[in-house]
Amino acid sequence: MTVTEEPIREGEYGTRVVAVEPGGIEKIPLADRHGRPLNLFWTWASPNLEFATIYLGVLATLVFGLTFWQAVLAIVLGNALSSVAHGILSARGPVHGVPEMVLSRGAFGFWGNLLPAGFLAVTAGIGWFAVNSVSATFALNSLTGLPKWLCLVVVVLAQVAIAFFGHNLVHSFERWAFPVLAVIFVIGSVVVLSKSHPGAPAGAGIPGVGTAGGFLLTLAAVFGYGSGWNPYASDYTRYLPPDTNRRAVGFFAGAGIFVTCTLLQIVGAASVTVGPPASDNPTTAFVDTMPSVLANLTLLAIAIGGVSANVLNIYSGSMSFLTMGVRLPAHLRRALVAVTFGVIGFLVALSGLEDAGHKYENFLLVIGYWIAPWLGVVLVDIWLRRNDTDGSRIAPVLYDRRYTNWAGPIAMVLGLVVSIGLFSNQTQFSGYVVREAPSIGDITPIVGFLLAAVVYFAIRLPITRRT
Repeated sequence: MTVTEEPIREGEYGTRVVAVEPGGIEKIPLADRHGRPLNLFWTWASPNLEFATIYLGVLATLVFGLTFWQAVLAIVLGNALSSVAHGILSARGPVHGVPEMVLSRGAFGFWGNLLPAGFLAVTAGIGWFAVNSVSATFALNSLTGLPKWLCLVVVVLAQVAIAFFGHNLVHSFERWAFPVLAVIFVIGSVVVLSKSHPGAPAGAGIPGVGTAGGFLLTLAAVFGYGSGWNPYASDYTRYLPPDTNRRAVGFFAGAGIFVTCTLLQIVGAASVTVGPPASDNPTTAFVDTMPSVLANLTLLAIAIGGVSANVLNIYSGSMSFLTMGVRLPAHLRRALVAVTFGVIGFLVALSGLEDAGHKYENFLLVIGYWIAPWLGVVLVDIWLRRNDTDGSRIAPVLYDRRYTNWAGPIAMVLGLVVSIGLFSNQTQFSGYVVREAPSIGDITPIVGFLLAAVVYFAIRLPITRRT
């Protein structure tokens, strides 16, 4: 095993909010460590108080064919799994002081880590950016009547500006947004739930997919949504002091995702039972049953929520891109990449203003396809390194371009290929098992996670025992 010295981020930053965060993916110096675990709750709650979260619940009953209570069970289970994983990953940030995709190098090696880092740069900095920009644009269009393209410009400029400044402004914006979003969405949720009919029969669903299949599709999509945040985890905990209580870090980070995702997805599932939609614009259809004042406030909250989510997507997507070994001017490398992702994401979002619902459904499943095997590898690696409590053993290899661990890429690729080839259920491609038994739904993330975890464990366990 080769080692190298950890680069420490240079430049003064401290607790300043309106200041461009210096550097990129270097380790955070002790002098800049600040914050409390409680802050993580609204950092992860605010980005999920948005329409993309609600619409996932809509898909469960309207498209995947579940009854309301079947959808609730799948939603709770899927969010519990992704939130627990998020808490485990977040707890590593204070000890190591580096972004999540840098920590991923321990399980994948420096160059092998290009696989998950590349996936994340595309899905976060471009894919999720486009999805949330579209939902915020629809809301702003419904609220103001301005052309959709102009609403998209406003949304994108706000997102890129916040992400450009970096860590401290990102945390502050999420804290400021949380009480506004929480009050509006809680009131709106009460109204929707009061008008819903939980005992209504299941929707038409996808042809060929039975109740079990619809349940597994919902479980996969919900897990894909929540676990989409997992590769960002330590990005927002690496500034905490090293002696911060790890259990508190994990609890508040995971709770922020679980509470908001579960609540709004259940509300989305319930909204389908209110009656047929009155508009092709999904955000307009959702607020149609609300009093006009509340409807307008909810549309405003949906727009703010989309911005809250994309601030994290741009910030973490840019750091993931830098993890791939890209060399840029030291002081502004992360900020420059954030602006670039904003431009590309804007163009992708502009093309996604049509048929947004169908594209969102497929995107959610694809997210789970690659994150599940990555997560399986990383969690097993954490367990195998469980005696490295202070991070001193893994730290020397995280920035070493010569460090290899091919067990990670091998396990992830096998998990991807086998699970997608057998169990994927996409419009353009269906796996062999799904073609033979359509009612099984889509269990690709489950198979991918388990297979990658088992393969990595089998390869690395003998090596770990020797070293």
